[in-house]
Amino acid sequence: MEYMFMPLKRYADFSGRSRRKEYWMFFLGYMLAAAALGIVGVLLGGFPAGTASGGGASLFMILLGLLVLALIIPSFAVQVRRFHDQDKSGWFVLLNFIPYVGGLIVLVFMFLEGTKGENRYGPDPKAGAADVGDIFS
Repeated sequence: MEYMFMPLKRYADFSGRSRRKEYWMFFLGYMLAAAALGIVGVLLGGFPAGTASGGGASLFMILLGLLVLALIIPSFAVQVRRFHDQDKSGWFVLLNFIPYVGGLIVLVFMFLEGTKGENRYGPDPKAGAADVGDIFS
């Protein structure tokens, strides 16, 4: 759970490096929050069959919009730090805005391992890691 909330503690910190575990746990938390909002929307009677309108659906869209607005900055910040971990410029985040393939390219980069040891963006975030053998470390 610590890694899930770490990007929120470093809300607008675009410097330094982040481990894969930090990125993917934050992503998991983001998806769980969106799913929970979807469940709330369904339980409130939203999403009736055949229509796109309904009280629950409107509430869901408002809550989802607020979630996205609240987490957009830490999402970009953790992506920038992941690129820094690979010794790449944070400007690679702009690849997200290329239609159709940009998000896929960034996804592939998020799976790549960071550089070992210190790089120009700071010390290796895995240097003191105790959980050896973790696939998202």
